[in-house]
Amino acid sequence: MQQLIGIVIVLGCVFGGFLIMGGTFGLLWQPVELLIIVGAAVGALVVGNPRHVLIELLAQVRKVFVRSKPGTEHEMERQLLLVMYELLQLGRDLKALDEHVEAPAQSPIFQRYPLILESSQLLPFIVDNFRLMALGKITAHELEGVLEQELESIHRDLEQPSKSLRKIGEAMPGFGIVAAVLGVVMAMSIVAEGASSGEIAAKVAAAMIGTFLGVFLCYGVLDPISNVIAQVVKSEVAELECIKVVLVAYAAGKPPLLALDAGRRLVPLNSKPSFAQLETWINQLDEAVA
Repeated sequence: MQQLIGIVIVLGCVFGGFLIMGGTFGLLWQPVELLIIVGAAVGALVVGNPRHVLIELLAQVRKVFVRSKPGTEHEMERQLLLVMYELLQLGRDLKALDEHVEAPAQSPIFQRYPLILESSQLLPFIVDNFRLMALGKITAHELEGVLEQELESIHRDLEQPSKSLRKIGEAMPGFGIVAAVLGVVMAMSIVAEGASSGEIAAKVAAAMIGTFLGVFLCYGVLDPISNVIAQVVKSEVAELECIKVVLVAYAAGKPPLLALDAGRRLVPLNSKPSFAQLETWINQLDEAVA
């Protein structure tokens, strides 16, 4: 929602200022220039990225603009910490743990946390690494090394869409120049036909709109969107880091509550619960499942 408000502010100030100067939207509406610039940008994005990156880019853009339900801003963090707590409470009972991680969709534990079940990043990371711990004895140091490598790979894949979008954004002024040059070529072509100075000026003005659109789309639209996508990815990786720290602390012999608190400290500041809040959630859970 905030991003939509920001875009409205940008559009209102830029185009509102143009109207105040005496301009009209008719002067700015140049569909052919827009087709050249946007078409070239989309084509370059498709050529320069594999299919899975494009799919992930669309998914991340959707996350930016889809408004979360009221009252659910911290629900993901609550469900993440509580599902980790319940799994850790199983302790070293490998048979009981295996029943939950092998079929999470049928697990009563995971069914209590629908946001975790729906997450394409958190659920596989949780079940894979609990399965790793259940398969055999692994030291905290070994587990930390494995998880660090996995997180680096995940982070690299998740941040690729924002990098690709930023590169396309940086190319937009260039595409705008391409459109402007083509417009000037068309303006010059009508000189030989004996066009009036007014017609030539109109063609040149239309060509200059291409330069404007390229610069505007770069700095006013694509660069801010790529930046907020990078921040969303950073928040998602922080959740995975939280899981890693909890697992490593537990493997090092810490009791479940202390291991959970170690992971809580890595939750992003804007959604980090206090230790007292974490205890309240756990007490409420214990009462509900008792």
